[in-house]
Amino acid sequence: MATAVILPKLGNSVESSIIVRWIKQIGDLIAADEPICEVETDKTTIEVVSPTSGVLLAQLFQIGDDVPVMTPIAMVGAAGEEIDNRASSSTVAPAPAIPAQFQPQVSTLSSGSRATISISPRARRLAEREQLLITGVQGSGPDGRVIERDIQAALAARPILTPLARSMVEKGGFVVPPSGSGPDRRVTARDLLGSASSPGAVVPTQIAADSSTAQAENIVTILPVSGVRRVIAERMRSSLQTTAQLTLNSSADARQLQAYRKRLKQSPEILGLRGITINDLLLFAVTRTLPEHPALNAIFQNNSITQYRHVHLGVAVDTARGLLVPVIHNADTLSLRALSAETARLAALSQAGRASIEELSGGSFTVTNLGSLGIESFTPILNAPQVAILGVGNINLKPIERDNAVAFIPHISLSLTIDHQVVDGAPAARFLQALAQNLAEIELLLAV
Repeated sequence: MATAVILPKLGNSVESSIIVRWIKQIGDLIAADEPICEVETDKTTIEVVSPTSGVLLAQLFQIGDDVPVMTPIAMVGAAGEEIDNRASSSTVAPAPAIPAQFQPQVSTLSSGSRATISISPRARRLAEREQLLITGVQGSGPDGRVIERDIQAALAARPILTPLARSMVEKGGFVVPPSGSGPDRRVTARDLLGSASSPGAVVPTQIAADSSTAQAENIVTILPVSGVRRVIAERMRSSLQTTAQLTLNSSADARQLQAYRKRLKQSPEILGLRGITINDLLLFAVTRTLPEHPALNAIFQNNSITQYRHVHLGVAVDTARGLLVPVIHNADTLSLRALSAETARLAALSQAGRASIEELSGGSFTVTNLGSLGIESFTPILNAPQVAILGVGNINLKPIERDNAVAFIPHISLSLTIDHQVVDGAPAARFLQALAQNLAEIELLLAV
């Protein structure tokens, strides 16, 4: 009997994955635990392996399909073996049934009747946050369950409202039309249709569709927000909405950083130190400073604060798929050379889309460096549930008064954002002060 290859659940937050490449084609021999395809999650790209040996009898999805987790994606069996036509069709194969008692239910009122809709927790939270009425949203998950991508699609199709129009809708009594009379067909207050319970509502003027060539030519490219980009958008918005963010700005004397980096570049090649960067030195200083300031090496979740003994350092990496933050676990136990090598390894994996779920999870503090791009200072956004993130700018000359004279000394810019719900300004300032001192005396720190 043919065996189904199930798309596994790849982390608690992953609801679906996109098939990006079929490694094995129909008719190919397959060994147990041999990869048959590559799928892209919202964080990385991984290989799905066959649970048994045999011949690939069917591919149930095409490249580019967004498949719910725990769904059959292929069939493996003996050569020439017959398989269920329903499983081999191009339609979505059914996922294993989820017992009703474990399916989150959301009840919504529509036209005086109550309907029960099966919806995933993440989809429900997104709909509630965006105040989206889920009645009428078609679910693409197993057994018609509404999952996050369905809510995303509904939000993308929802017209944009002016602030006044949105306020009117939130108060109730108005129905949003498919398009409005404002710029880019934005829905204004006068466009809102009054419901039967709101006789004083204004009926909008009919807007004729403008299909002129000039308007069409103004549209250059429309890009769907999906995958990593979608997750980044959600997390950035959620971070600002659920935390009390405060940013402290400082700088550190960078003369020793520059001098030591110069010595490393001139060191014997056999030592393997030439590739160590200013950023590596800064990360090293962070890992040695944080253990003395546990309030910042922490996460805030479910109304409790978890402080870590070791530093699990997230390092922001710019990739073609968006911003990823791989984590150097127990970074405070690594030497400078080992820390530099691990940073480079994780950055390369992230840029190639090969970092594992484990390598992208579990951070207790994050560093994001835009100095190499010429940015002098910026306000980093918290990588929630972490309570602190350090932004690093470039090195600039700063006027310092010494002995009744002004000297221009190179300083590296530091911006620390904290969650003021759980971290006060004074502890954050003390951490920045200690970090600046360690950076200014990096050679002493390396000797400890």
